[in-house]
Amino acid sequence: MTPAEAGPRLLAVSDLHVSFRANREIVAALRPGSPGDWLLVAGDVGEIVGQIEWALGTLSQHFAKVIWVPGNHELWTHAADPVQLRGEARYRHLVQLCRGLGVVTPEDPYPVWNGPGGPVTIAPLFVLYDYTFRPAGAATQEAALAMAYKEGVVCTDEVLLHPDPYPSREAWCRARVAYTAGRLAAVDPGRPTVLVNHFPLVRENTDLLRHQVFAQWCGTTATADWHRAYRAAAVVYGHLHIPRTTWQDGVRFEEVSYGYPREWELRGGPPGPPRQILPESVRTAGGGRVAREEALPHEP
Repeated sequence: MTPAEAGPRLLAVSDLHVSFRANREIVAALRPGSPGDWLLVAGDVGEIVGQIEWALGTLSQHFAKVIWVPGNHELWTHAADPVQLRGEARYRHLVQLCRGLGVVTPEDPYPVWNGPGGPVTIAPLFVLYDYTFRPAGAATQEAALAMAYKEGVVCTDEVLLHPDPYPSREAWCRARVAYTAGRLAAVDPGRPTVLVNHFPLVRENTDLLRHQVFAQWCGTTATADWHRAYRAAAVVYGHLHIPRTTWQDGVRFEEVSYGYPREWELRGGPPGPPRQILPESVRTAGGGRVAREEALPHEP
């Protein structure tokens, strides 16, 4: 049976990084298996607004619905980008761009997937990080940052991701956590969810990072129970460039990143098609950990 004969599917990708020509070619070739397929795009499409617009526009032409959440790279104010907006203003600009393309954002009503495996509320989230995923031995944010600088493993966000008008990235994160929790609490309590965020929602997802000091740029402990509290059938995320499926408290977590060409080349070639989230595939139905990857040295 072909995917089209099997009916529509909820699919997911992240970390497309279309600044790389090889990745642009992959995005240009992505096609649904069924006319009714939806695609979740969990951030880090690119750094330049024009590249982001091209990629999401291309995908929205092919998939029945595209749902996007921002990654840290979309929020960078890069010197090469004609759009020099910073922080919240940059995010809002991207939201308006997506709306013009028909792409769903974290600021829009949560859509309901009524296809196989549904009905399920799809909740695209924009929740940042607040330096609480600290490495062992770091009791404070200041200590964690000092360890990172000593190891020479520091996220480019420290230079390019501006929190304006918030005083810090962690303050912006706290505001996003409060706003998002309120929206999730209003979701029909009788319906499960698929939570989509660029950054991992639980600290355990970062355990494979080769440089544990990097985890502080990967999430917030404030979301540690969201998969339980908001009835997640699955959680979709990226950022780590470690594509795999894991389980927490009986909930499936899907890291769906494509990553940089130098990474996927080490895995044997270009990444495969987008990950199937719903209906749950035979590959993940057993409830065990699958598709474990070794962490590669990189900087998301």
